[in-house]
This record gives sequence, structure tokens and C-alpha cells, in this order.
Amino acid sequence: MPSAAQADSCGKSRDYILENASDLPQKPQVYQQLFKNCLETLQLSNVKDAFILQTGAIAVIPRNDSLSATASTLAQFCTRFPKGNLHFIGRKVQAQAASISRAVRLSTQSTPCQKISGGG
Repeated sequence: MPSAAQADSCGKSRDYILENASDLPQKPQVYQQLFKNCLETLQLSNVKDAFILQTGAIAVIPRNDSLSATASTLAQFCTRFPKGNLHFIGRKVQAQAASISRAVRLSTQSTPCQKISGGG
């Protein structure tokens, strides 16, 4: 079960995006669904923390960022959210992710599950 602090990252990122972005790339309803997906993503074994990106992806800070652990997390995420986009926050960028206002705006190369599964 995710801790309150982790669930807080999902909520804080959603609230920040909806309250501070005048020109959202997605409809507000999309961010509400992303919030639910974010909470579920926190339950994946290799996810230390997760939050929503303004671009419409879920960003995660992995517990273990090895290639095999990352691949496993991506597979689990895409099984749960076949149309989702996942972005891993590497060690070099984690300091930026500590601030919700900077974290939600991270310029990312998210991995779209549809592309991985051959659906897009």
C-alpha cells in the first residue's frame, strides 16, 4: 500500500496542474483519471514515488533503476494502463522532481505503452 507521502505526490501534482496551468495540453478530466492511475502506479513493487506530468504522463522514481527492474516496471504499468505513458525519473533529475512546480513540467521522453505493444 502506498504511503500517505507518496499518494500526496499524485494529489499535489494533479492539483498543481489544474490550479496553475492556464493552457492545459489535456482536458481536466484526463488529469483526474491520471490521478487514479498514479495511485495505482504507486502499488507497483519497483515504484518509490509517482506523480503526474502536465504532458499527460505518469512519472515514477524507481526503487531500483537497473535495466531489468525498469523493464519489469514498464511491463506491469502497460498491462494496467495499455494507453498510458510512463516516464522514469533518473537520479540526475530527482532533485528537480522534489519541487512539484518543476516536476509537473519536466520535459520528458515518456514511453507510450501503445508503441511498445505495437498498437501505435
